Amino acid sequence: MAGNREVITGSDFKRMVSGAYSEFLLEYEHINQMKGAGHASGTHILRTMGAAVLALEDARDAGIGGYAQRMATAAVFGARGAAGVVLAQLFRGIAKGLTGKYTATSSEFGKAFQYGILYAQRIVPEEPERPIITIAKSVAKGAYHAVRADLPITEILGAALQAGENSMKFVDREDAGARIMFTFFAGCLKGLDGNFVSPAISLSLGLVSGQKGMQDPREDLVRPYCVRLSIRNPKIDMEAFKKQLEENSTFALVEPHGKDVLVHLHTDHPGRVVDQAIGWGPLHEVRVTNMSESHVLGAHGALMKVALLAIAENRVQARELQDDGVNVIVSGSEEACPSVGEIVGAAHSDLAERYVLLAWSRDFHLVLRQAKRLLGERVELVLACDKAQQAKAMRAFDGEKGALENAKAMREAAGIS
Repeated sequence: MAGNREVITGSDFKRMVSGAYSEFLLEYEHINQMKGAGHASGTHILRTMGAAVLALEDARDAGIGGYAQRMATAAVFGARGAAGVVLAQLFRGIAKGLTGKYTATSSEFGKAFQYGILYAQRIVPEEPERPIITIAKSVAKGAYHAVRADLPITEILGAALQAGENSMKFVDREDAGARIMFTFFAGCLKGLDGNFVSPAISLSLGLVSGQKGMQDPREDLVRPYCVRLSIRNPKIDMEAFKKQLEENSTFALVEPHGKDVLVHLHTDHPGRVVDQAIGWGPLHEVRVTNMSESHVLGAHGALMKVALLAIAENRVQARELQDDGVNVIVSGSEEACPSVGEIVGAAHSDLAERYVLLAWSRDFHLVLRQAKRLLGERVELVLACDKAQQAKAMRAFDGEKGALENAKAMREAAGIS
């Protein structure tokens, strides 16, 4: 099938992203040994891809636009490390280009990939230009010319891949970011031919326990929807109700409030949760928020004006951070970076009205910046480059001041520009 008469279906798209996951499954350990994209960038990109692919596992006949949106939502929320955030933005752009489409022509799909490259470029502010962006631009140019030539999708991807290969001479071939972008497009092309391994299959093959740095893909399933509702039934069996809700959610908070029961949870299936809740009594004030998009969320009955949120790599550091006044701790390290969703989920608690997010490694910077984009004015950032600099910043924190004022004082105290 040639030219713009070729139709790309949702199934074709699922094969492509599964192919990319499969390619990273083969390459992530090699990428981990490379420089240029932070610590363990191969593991972080594999886990980001795993979150994206898992979101498509139970999707049925959603069309290419629906599949792309589900994948983008999961990738943004499941992104880990700098490379994971960049890849998630690539998916966002692809989803933007396929919005409202059940199928797509080769030209439409090629243009969607160009949208993806544009979104990925925007997320990286640093100069000089990173190799991952250099390769992305070359790939976009190759795809553009192939689209203009009205080629079928396999040839568009092939042209993009060749353009990326040609541009490798301008960057370090052992740069992790460049290799990640190249691996992604190579995997998409293989996936179209049915050459892929899904996260579910990787479990059955025993790859999880047999490969260093390989997480159980199910651990990266994201719950990007925040559901808040109240139920008019003071006689609810609270424990039984909470247990049922936890089947499809994380962070399930169930509290009595007068004649009502207040529910606050995070899920990947808000419809299922609402259906469950209906069986327990009349619903009121149902609110569903997609946390993977920019959103405003007011704290309900917050206990504090402002709280500190930091990342701890072990229990010892966690205790030290608590002793230094940190209120919320997210588990993570340079080799196992927390996801954007884990940061956003922690800040969604009702502990404080505002949060100051702390980082002690450059590996966390893009993840926290992405969390800031999603949470807006509710959070401020203090991006230190090491633990000593973070410690200086923490000593300047004053719980009586607001988040913005605190963040400025903390950055000044630590010498963070």
